[in-house]
Amino acid sequence: MTHARNTRYPGYDVLNKRGTPSWDDATRAVIDERLATPREPQFFNAAQWLAVVHLCRCIVPQADAEPLVPLAALLDAKLAENAGDGYRDARLPPTRDAWRIGLAALDAESRSQFDLPFSSLERPIQHALLEQMQRGDMHHDAWQDMPSKLFFSKRLLHDICSAYYSHPHSWSEMGFGGPANPRGYVRMHFDRRDPWEAAEAGPGVEDKARKENRRAR
Repeated sequence: MTHARNTRYPGYDVLNKRGTPSWDDATRAVIDERLATPREPQFFNAAQWLAVVHLCRCIVPQADAEPLVPLAALLDAKLAENAGDGYRDARLPPTRDAWRIGLAALDAESRSQFDLPFSSLERPIQHALLEQMQRGDMHHDAWQDMPSKLFFSKRLLHDICSAYYSHPHSWSEMGFGGPANPRGYVRMHFDRRDPWEAAEAGPGVEDKARKENRRAR
């Protein structure tokens, strides 16, 4: 059973801005491309894809809320395009290689400890393994001298969380209006917002915020 996302901006959908002065053609093109991200993997193989799907569920749980941000697909698309961040920690290999090594090493650690691939473990055990990785307590030869702690912080967390907050569904959840182009933002002082921005709902005023957010364009 699915349910609506729990948000402090009820009734707000940033995609309602698509045909308004808030977004121009360049913004619409970028967001349309992001929404059309293929759901089938282009970079990961079947085993890697399954592991990534479970990793995304561990790092950014979305439960059964709708609409879901397709985290694994966004990450796969980034790697398929070989789109880097413009920088990387010198202790890590290039992004594609880091992910291939990291996923292979995670499965090797999982099989070594539990005789199962990471994707087949119960969620609490998956979390325990990721905590080991976060602490740097993984030393299987499959890591190929890549520090597990560094992979966790610089690739796994960074790439999955960046993918989540790059998507319009997460923007709606946090009341973000998308790129400030071409309209921009005018009321920059504390506790001020422009009419085209989302209204945050306080206790007892949810209906008022919902009404305002349906007009936010």
